[in-house]
Amino acid sequence: MKFKKVRPDARTPLYGSADAAGADLYVCCDRETVIEAGETLMLPTGIAVAIPSGYVGLIFARSGLATKRGLAPANKVGVIDADYRGEIMVSMLNHSDTPQTIAPYERIAQLVIVPFVQQSYEEVDQLEDTERGAGGFGSTGRS
Repeated sequence: MKFKKVRPDARTPLYGSADAAGADLYVCCDRETVIEAGETLMLPTGIAVAIPSGYVGLIFARSGLATKRGLAPANKVGVIDADYRGEIMVSMLNHSDTPQTIAPYERIAQLVIVPFVQQSYEEVDQLEDTERGAGGFGSTGRS
């Protein structure tokens, strides 16, 4: 996938293993950044991408940051549309009760590219019935 550095020191997104689904995104800053407990900061990656039409870029937490340090994207999953060409920014929330420090050029999130189907919506008076119906939030009885 084509990408452009919008900041000269930006790092190339990289996959951590041969079968990794997400490419690591790196913060693009040359000094430590402290995110206070409960605080959200916009972290620059220094790159813009050209996601192909019919695909979407999804920004997910890195599991180590989220589980060990309480750092994850504030919006849970970021969405990058195929027609967006601006810098990728990660809105990082510190869920922990202590300040967390992001090191210069640290891996902060992962980018997964997936196909999607864009639907048209038709308003109707009634929807067809299903076995589940309107049951939600644990209504299937499965643990």
